[in-house]
Amino acid sequence: MMTKMYTKLIENISPLLFISILFVASFAITADDSENVEEIVVKGNVLYADQVTALKTPVPVLDVPQTVSIVTDDDIRKQGFRAIGDIIRYVPGVNTSQGEGHRDAVVFRGVRSTADFFQDGIRDDVQYYRSLYNVEQVEILRGPNALLFGRGGTGGVVNRVSKKAVLNDKFGAVDFGVDSFGANDLTLDYNVQSGDNSAMRFMMHSDALENHRDNYDGQRTGINPTLKLKVTDKTTLDLSYEYADHERFIDRGVPTENGKPVKRFEKITFGDKDVNLTTLEASIFRATLSTEFSDTSKGNLSIVSSEFEKMYKNYYASGYNAGETVVTMDGYLDPTERENTVLTGNLVNEIQLGSSTHTLLFGGEIIDTSNDNHRYDTFWSTTSDDNEIFNITRPMNFSVNSSGVATSNDFTAKLKSKTRSDIEVSSIYFQDQIDVSDRLKLMIGGRHDTFDITVADIKSGTSQSREDKEFSPRAGVIFKPSENVSWYYSYSESFLPRSGEQYKKLTASAAALDPDVYESSEFGVKIAISERLSFAAAYFDSEQTIATRDASGEGAEIVGLQVDGLELELKGKVNDKMNLVVGYSSMDGKTSSGGEPREIPEHTLSLFATYEVSDKFGWAFGMTQQGESNISNNKSGLILPEYTRIDFGAYYKIADDLSIQMNVENLTDELYFPHSHSTHQASVGEPFNARISIRKTF
Repeated sequence: MMTKMYTKLIENISPLLFISILFVASFAITADDSENVEEIVVKGNVLYADQVTALKTPVPVLDVPQTVSIVTDDDIRKQGFRAIGDIIRYVPGVNTSQGEGHRDAVVFRGVRSTADFFQDGIRDDVQYYRSLYNVEQVEILRGPNALLFGRGGTGGVVNRVSKKAVLNDKFGAVDFGVDSFGANDLTLDYNVQSGDNSAMRFMMHSDALENHRDNYDGQRTGINPTLKLKVTDKTTLDLSYEYADHERFIDRGVPTENGKPVKRFEKITFGDKDVNLTTLEASIFRATLSTEFSDTSKGNLSIVSSEFEKMYKNYYASGYNAGETVVTMDGYLDPTERENTVLTGNLVNEIQLGSSTHTLLFGGEIIDTSNDNHRYDTFWSTTSDDNEIFNITRPMNFSVNSSGVATSNDFTAKLKSKTRSDIEVSSIYFQDQIDVSDRLKLMIGGRHDTFDITVADIKSGTSQSREDKEFSPRAGVIFKPSENVSWYYSYSESFLPRSGEQYKKLTASAAALDPDVYESSEFGVKIAISERLSFAAAYFDSEQTIATRDASGEGAEIVGLQVDGLELELKGKVNDKMNLVVGYSSMDGKTSSGGEPREIPEHTLSLFATYEVSDKFGWAFGMTQQGESNISNNKSGLILPEYTRIDFGAYYKIADDLSIQMNVENLTDELYFPHSHSTHQASVGEPFNARISIRKTF
């Protein structure tokens, strides 16, 4: 009841009125305390830009003119997160998408993406489920981010900050966990001084995957040795090699009827235990050279070389009529090989011009990518087509169709597409952070990208090329009525080339079109209530412009997806015993045809609180609520219902170097459907699940 009242209250207050109230309140809150509040940079309050990540220059979150949420490795461990999707549930303005059961997929302010992922500020756009064992913190930035990240980033980005070797220190930890589904995981992290000017850190993990769905299993393994060398007093070199080997069952969810997921199918897996499978093998080498030229100037140079082999194949429900006992099944096999080389560098220099301080950033990036992709459709012997009708049973039987006739599938009989894409990208960017005074800060900059792609359609024997040259501006203004309050306005742009996120396709008609452009304006406030507690509120308005061709062949533009909304986040220590994270978002949007877009919940509300009862014992309470959302664009009658999920945790410190933890997901065992890829592929949320983990440090 209280949640519904709260939701209605927020929905009935206009965003501008709400922020106006905050504006007055911010002066009242800080009038007596402004002289006593110090701005301190601690883990989780600053983007790890000094380690060459999200913002390139070391900026406290309080002074970033856009919405940012940071989740540290301590947060990840305490909340029992095992995947990017677990983190997203507790971030306002962002929600998860199904990703066809084989990849991270995030909806940033209504814009769905499978490629806006970065590691240490460098693109990581292969489709897979990313591990968290070697992550120092995760940074979720909302709004277009082309200036720092280039193409994509149209609604936001997820940046993982890697753990690196630490000089002059020796430490380690072993974590082991097991849950009531039968899944288990093991993680090792060990750092040692290897020489007078060097340190090594070795990280590894192994996960045995299980969940509530029939046939689901999998195995993930990752190793990541790193080396830090102190070349001179002012120059360090970080080297890293990561190897990943993943395999898991693909679950595409259940059909819908009468506009909603079919609850009576919650235990049926519409896939085959021997067919629905994804595998990934990856090798990633990273090198970063950082130099401090002076107290006010530094430079960074990074190179990443990676190879990925990815395969996924699956059956999924493509058609279902309400009340029937049969379902139409489709499927495909999709292997991809990708090689990436990324070279990026930047210079940061702080200078004084008159009474103003300028933090200047100049950078460049060169990317060379090759991508080989095949797509084979299912080919059923009884239909000579990719669709066949089967009886709904548990488990599903794909050897006999609904008419009782034996059938079989041959993935090699129907090659849908075979392409090779070669991408070359060169970028230069600049940014100036101007401290006009203690109260006024400005940010202005831009990025120029040259995106050159050639897609060879090997099946048809054709080839298409396109070169895009795009300039993406960014501007922001920050007003600080006191040291611990920032009011800001920002404007930014980004673009998405016609080849899409994964470079698989470029037709002749698409090659003639300009990229889609995304624009966003944001107005907000950030308040450091104390050294350990912060509050942020933002109102944003974003718009997509789609390039088309009219009858005369001349260029034309139409407005595509439009989304506006409100985001709130309170995070930090309320007192010495309680830590709190509360997030809320309310969004509204429309498509180019004026209908309602997919995957934009009416609202999201999340809360996670930890309470330290004593030095040895503590408990945690979590709650996530997601309002109704459309499964498809412009189809308001096809929805995912609203749901609320309750989580719980408890922690006990057995000794200084040994602790045990319990995390319970979905304490009330609510049946819910968090996302859906399309009409008949609605994912079934996890029921009650308890996980016990133990941590040994040394």
